[in-house]
Amino acid sequence: MKYARLTKEQLEEMHQEFINFLATQSITAEEWTDIKTNKPDVAEKEIDVFSDLIWEGVLNKVEFLEHFSKQQLFLFQITTATINLIAVKIENEAIDITTREGYNWLRANLMDDAVNIYTSTKAMSDDRNKDIFALIKQGASITKGELYQYFAGIVKG
Repeated sequence: MKYARLTKEQLEEMHQEFINFLATQSITAEEWTDIKTNKPDVAEKEIDVFSDLIWEGVLNKVEFLEHFSKQQLFLFQITTATINLIAVKIENEAIDITTREGYNWLRANLMDDAVNIYTSTKAMSDDRNKDIFALIKQGASITKGELYQYFAGIVKG
């Protein structure tokens, strides 16, 4: 398995897609029931393959990621060749940008001395999707990139 198995809830939401996946392998509903009962290891492998296929489809489309922690915000732009990072660090432990109040403080005080903004670019490895998945495993969320683009405008000045 390359990524992670989908949760039970995710598999339930993708019930029809999973049926279609089994159909592409000429596995009928009756055969699937038999596999689950008599060959649970085979069933697990099928779910793993399906999970990886779903992850590949999702990761192929990712352009932006965000990761918030109490005093840091990491904004990633994913291109075919690079991962571009805008990092915002708050040098005030009383501010927690994961809360509404802390986030509002950041919005109102971007030019405060306690706010540091850094940028970085890293070359994409040979396995783009694995790089993206590693960031997601660390807590990043897939976004449309509005926050990245906002801060990119600030950084460019």
